[in-house]
Amino acid sequence: MEANVAAIQQPLTHDESGTLLGQTMGLVAATAGFFALGAFLGRDMSYMWGWIFFIAAFVLLIGMNAAAKRSESLAVTMLFGFGVLLGLATAPTISYYASTNPQVVWQAGGATALFIGGFGAYGYATRRDLSGLARAFFWALIGLILFGVVLIFVQIPNGEEVYAILGLVIFAGLTAYDFQRLRRTQDIRSAPLLAASIFLDALNVFLLLLSLFGNREN
Repeated sequence: MEANVAAIQQPLTHDESGTLLGQTMGLVAATAGFFALGAFLGRDMSYMWGWIFFIAAFVLLIGMNAAAKRSESLAVTMLFGFGVLLGLATAPTISYYASTNPQVVWQAGGATALFIGGFGAYGYATRRDLSGLARAFFWALIGLILFGVVLIFVQIPNGEEVYAILGLVIFAGLTAYDFQRLRRTQDIRSAPLLAASIFLDALNVFLLLLSLFGNREN
């Protein structure tokens, strides 16, 4: 047992790191496809169902963390199910923008690809340790969530735009950190969990940009 643990913790070779990068980004792309499927299937759902599917996705994510330690194939299957559930959860929001201003959806999608590509490349290439910044951004994310709750009950001038911009700053840091984790990881079997983190970064950036561009058009 100890020998196996020691072997897992050995630094990955250059070829293994490249393989992990390819596997992870392939899983991110596949999860995005399952997300699109869920968004299509749930395009006529109510927002209440969206919240139910969001909770189900969160529960599945917790289960995936446990499953990854036992079976990589099971973790991958759960990752794809996670993508479908998140697609169903966000379907009402995406459907609203697609029906009122479809151009905004395409703009947000293209900007998200550039955003994740840019900050992801920085995080993967930089030698600076981003773990300290990641902790700060995590607590900033908690604060942003609380600010979002306040916006539900209190009308703040330009509150939604401020929320979106702050969220983009936070996820810029978290995206860079997740890609740095991808480069530094010592377990080639961690691709499904890394893919889930990066996909969540991309999804949140997409929704924030969708809100920002949508408000700009109104």
